[in-house]
Amino acid sequence: MTAEIPHELLQRLPKTDLHCHLDGSVRLDTVLDLARKQGVKLPTFDRGELHRMLVAGEQVTSLDDYLRAFDITLGVMQTEAALERTAYELAEDAWRENVRYIEVRYSPLLHTREGLRPAQVVEAVLRGLRMAKRELGIRYGVILCAIRSLGPESSLRIAELCIAFKNRGVVGFDLAGSEVNNPAKVHKHAFQLVVDNNINCTAHAGESFGPDSVHQAIHKCGAHRIGHGTRLVESGDLLNYVNDHRIPLEVCPSSNLQTRAATSWETHPVDFFVDYGLRVTINTDNRLMSDTSVTRELHLCHQHYGWSLHTIKEIIIAGFKSAFMPYREKADLVAEISRELATYQDPRGEVAGRVGLVESDPAIAAPAAPPAKPKLVSQT
Repeated sequence: MTAEIPHELLQRLPKTDLHCHLDGSVRLDTVLDLARKQGVKLPTFDRGELHRMLVAGEQVTSLDDYLRAFDITLGVMQTEAALERTAYELAEDAWRENVRYIEVRYSPLLHTREGLRPAQVVEAVLRGLRMAKRELGIRYGVILCAIRSLGPESSLRIAELCIAFKNRGVVGFDLAGSEVNNPAKVHKHAFQLVVDNNINCTAHAGESFGPDSVHQAIHKCGAHRIGHGTRLVESGDLLNYVNDHRIPLEVCPSSNLQTRAATSWETHPVDFFVDYGLRVTINTDNRLMSDTSVTRELHLCHQHYGWSLHTIKEIIIAGFKSAFMPYREKADLVAEISRELATYQDPRGEVAGRVGLVESDPAIAAPAAPPAKPKLVSQT
């Protein structure tokens, strides 16, 4: 590699963020402002100290340790106004780095401490995202998260909310939280209810537990995508199944290093996944806790793995193809994004090639041109 692809170039590329937690992506200054306005007590109101508490660093040793910071952000996200604001600001932050489509996920049950009903929580977040779409043009979808440790009954409640808000902004169901001692199969009835109602579903799996967690998410719960999937590399058979069936992986590299799902960039399997041909998408997970953006994640992968601009374009297209949106809308968007990406050239003089994944992947192709009208033949 003779030169590095500039961060600024990657920021200009159209992108997706399919795995982004609302409560992990609040602006630090918004946390402080909401706490003051609501009278919420924080561990500290010193911006620097709070930054050190919320942003994962070397002090984080596991996923459970990483998740403790969410107690602080959730503390200021218990009113409709706060939820609407944080949803809008997240969409705005994504729009500023040219994310064209974002799927925002969160668990409504974690925002009911002050008396909000789960449906009110969903409505508030959707209002914020609708406002962002009107003002900025960013497309969005909402994924409602069940929490493994809260038990199967609460998961059914989330599944019911997904059904109620289907076609109103909610595009999917997710199972989140610590995998250890909380197997996905316990929540299979919630997944079945969602699938029976033709709703998309994903699941955090293979992050803090081995490939069996991914196996359960796919074969016991019917997940259409896998969140993280880092440990999938440990099972060749399952990895090939995921590849053969084009099950997308929602990879969040920085987060995986911070939660110790991977010990280093060198040992993180994402480069192998890309090289082997899995459908990999690159995402933020938690923009605040991981101090990141989609642009930064792509730039870090470029720096560590030498990904060419062509490879990055392929991964971007995989993100749009993996979105939980209607097929025709998605096909049109993929074609549009492919044409736009083709206008960007690798500054290192590398032949990037045509991104034409719309044509090469039969799983998602641009709508074919209508056939020509047949000539009328006289029957006399």
